[in-house]
Amino acid sequence: MKLTVIGCGYLGATHAACMAELGHEVLGMDCDMDKVHVLNSGKAPFHERGLDEMLARHTASGRLKFTASYAEAAAFADLHFIGVGTPQKPGEHAYDLDHLFSAVRQLAPRLKGPAVIAVKSTVPVGTAPRVRGLLHEFAPAGEAIEVAWNPEFLRESFAVEDTLRPDRLVLGFDAEHSWAEAVLRQCFGKIIEAGTPTIVTDWATAELAKASANAFLATKISFINAIAEVCEASGADVGRLADVLGHDARIGRRGMRPGLGFGGGCLPKDIRGFMARAGELGVDQSLTILREVDAINSRRRERMVDLAREQCGGSLAGKRITVWGAAFKPETDDIRDSPALAVAQKLHELGATVTVTDPQALDNARKTHPELDYVNDPIAAVQDADLLLHLTEWPQFSHIDPARLAARTATPKVIDGRGTLDPATWREAGWTFRALGRP
Repeated sequence: MKLTVIGCGYLGATHAACMAELGHEVLGMDCDMDKVHVLNSGKAPFHERGLDEMLARHTASGRLKFTASYAEAAAFADLHFIGVGTPQKPGEHAYDLDHLFSAVRQLAPRLKGPAVIAVKSTVPVGTAPRVRGLLHEFAPAGEAIEVAWNPEFLRESFAVEDTLRPDRLVLGFDAEHSWAEAVLRQCFGKIIEAGTPTIVTDWATAELAKASANAFLATKISFINAIAEVCEASGADVGRLADVLGHDARIGRRGMRPGLGFGGGCLPKDIRGFMARAGELGVDQSLTILREVDAINSRRRERMVDLAREQCGGSLAGKRITVWGAAFKPETDDIRDSPALAVAQKLHELGATVTVTDPQALDNARKTHPELDYVNDPIAAVQDADLLLHLTEWPQFSHIDPARLAARTATPKVIDGRGTLDPATWREAGWTFRALGRP
């Protein structure tokens, strides 16, 4: 098939490359000419495992290319995926849909024949009818344009795998759709033939799918972190307790990782946007649990700052602190709502000199937090440090021998905010070891 992907950020660029991998001819469209140039060179403007190789392979073959022209995109195909960003509104919890509606308004006047518009962007429930209304109003093809909802469930650092081998495929249509389902089934044919559970549903259910999934995951993370607070107060080990709970098939261990909490561009935004839309629908009390989920997550960052102050003798003024981690999670350079950088920034505000190291995210961190110091080498970063904080669980950090580090520090003290360092190994190497939710 021939198809386009409108919006080539993290979601769109990944989707475009993976559709080419499935054998389709793909044109990605983005208004940012610099991004288009980078993508046409066979590289992503962000770090995502396996994506550069796929981009290079398919741009070289001619199966995948990128443009900044809506006219070129409209003329290229009759199936258009929209994957533009829907960030949180400044000063509000609601989604900002300006990019989505702008993309629809610019694409619509160029659609002269029947087409399927498949939206992947995360939105508040009730957005699909508005998209259809704009398309029918501004597209010359009018009601021959059909709207489908195809939410994404990508995990950063696993996005290629999650696109090509998803654990479910959701296709949402209105009650009167005639041919959009057949088009999308053809597009995702190889994925469906591989046995992927495919759920065909209405617009509203499909719109709710991503936000609901993220809300549940955030709740699971915050639940185990709330239990971690009890473990710290009682001397219990939250890691072992999570193992106990995880053996219950109704609960499961996956995703229940105690530590500093979640960040990134999806979970925090989606639970807040979900609450905002529930309020607009008059059912805000049904999601009051998410307010506490959000609050627990914020408290984990505050707790890390409190532990750092405690380990530094009650005051952070003049202390040298090394932070391992800037990205919100490993295997990405994404620093949106990064717990690691939020903690680092607070320590700086309280008078500490903070040195940050990360395998991928330092360039992005420097742009947003120029007041912090940055070192590429995690071993060199601990030089003369009064305290080391492990805040992003890159596997490289766990493999470093703590015995090599102790002599470099002013005081060998470490706080593990992610629960992936081995306490016995660090203590045997002479370190004072603390961890969230562990004795």
